[in-house]
Amino acid sequence: MAARRNAHAPYSKFRVGAALLTKSGRVYTGVNVENASYGLTNCAERVAVGKAVSEGHRKFQAIAVVAPSDGLSPCGACRQVLAEFGEMVVICADSRNTHRVHIHLLSELLPHTFKL
Repeated sequence: MAARRNAHAPYSKFRVGAALLTKSGRVYTGVNVENASYGLTNCAERVAVGKAVSEGHRKFQAIAVVAPSDGLSPCGACRQVLAEFGEMVVICADSRNTHRVHIHLLSELLPHTFKL
């Protein structure tokens, strides 16, 4: 919830925050960073992954994502990026009602990952 305060969402006003938990117990946060060229927008999940990976982490337990939506779920691109690092728990919460939480395994959200 706290991370989403730093979101840069001047176009959609849809502020998203994420917290990625590493297997070693560290937490990396991320926010959505919008761009006028909308395709260049970075999702909160990928920002958190980028921060963690840039500091040497590659094993994750869970990611929590918070936004003003009961139907929130990571987008397809974020699911694929997360899948690069293996199975994890995905927790999605509605910032308007923190009692509305959905918990999934990543493999449930992306059952057929792209693999080389």
